[in-house]
Amino acid sequence: MFEYEIQRMNHAERLREAAARRLSHEAARAAKGARRSGRRSGGHEDEGRVGAERGRFVRAA
Repeated sequence: MFEYEIQRMNHAERLREAAARRLSHEAARAAKGARRSGRRSGGHEDEGRVGAERGRFVRAA
């Protein structure tokens, strides 16, 4: 019975280590994606399309 308990404890430890490694990889991937999107657009959304009313003069802000 003692060997079985040791095997179960080792198995549980390996599962915890795998979960921690997976979590750290996901966090690193998310941080890497956030850095990339921040550099690419400067943190701003696209401004979008100009309206269809071209003949109308609108003063710029």
